[in-house]
Amino acid sequence: MKVLTVCGLGQGTSLILKMNVEQALREKGIRADVEHTDVSTASSINADYIITSNELSEGLIGHPAKIIIVNNYFDMEEINQAIEQNVDSN
Repeated sequence: MKVLTVCGLGQGTSLILKMNVEQALREKGIRADVEHTDVSTASSINADYIITSNELSEGLIGHPAKIIIVNNYFDMEEINQAIEQNVDSN
């Protein structure tokens, strides 16, 4: 499974989100390749899931990946809940 974490520039906050998503997936026993990037690059990368904020998700409309909204990239509870509700653990 491939997961992209996306922020506006693909630098700081998407990297923090990447590390938090990796931790949440690991704790759930879900194996995934997680990469961080910006919105324009994400639109051309094949992925199963894209995790980003609500406002940035608008730039990814039409992408075949399932878009998962996380508005606070530092909130592990929100990240865990989003993963539980949206990611197939098989």
